Amino acid sequence: MSRLSFADGKRWLYRGSRPGWIAKILNRAWAIVASWGVTANYVVTLEVTGRKSGRVVSLPLVLALVDGKRYLVSMLGDGGQWVRNVRAAGGRAVLRSGGREQVQLEEVPANQRAPILRAYLQRAPGARPHVPVNKDATLEEFEKIADVFPVFRVASAVSRTAPDRLSKAG
Repeated sequence: MSRLSFADGKRWLYRGSRPGWIAKILNRAWAIVASWGVTANYVVTLEVTGRKSGRVVSLPLVLALVDGKRYLVSMLGDGGQWVRNVRAAGGRAVLRSGGREQVQLEEVPANQRAPILRAYLQRAPGARPHVPVNKDATLEEFEKIADVFPVFRVASAVSRTAPDRLSKAG
């Protein structure tokens, strides 16, 4: 009798690239914990408006850091619901990790994703069963799969040209 591996278990939780009921419960619990800021500083809760329901959807994600910039990666590829919701919301979202940060998520072109995907897999062991490249693979190997895994750069939603409301208080 063969034994199930960790990777088999992770893939089972996300059959058909969609979270099953157990994965949904685990994701909800992790989203709550990550929003409190008690997890590693690179685990965050993404809040985005659902494109069909109009309700805020929350889920835990791992931030990749490359050259001082933050990125979110979809381990389930292009079909991830959060990816569709972010696109429908025009990239507007909130990140929570002990605090609340309004952000603008900007999709990264596929030809720029390879180093980000590699950095992501270094930090996100739970994503490894879903990505068909070893975390220590060459950039060339990551380039071959880059078009399948959406990546979003995290930018501040606060415009630099917006008036400073705090300086006018008083």
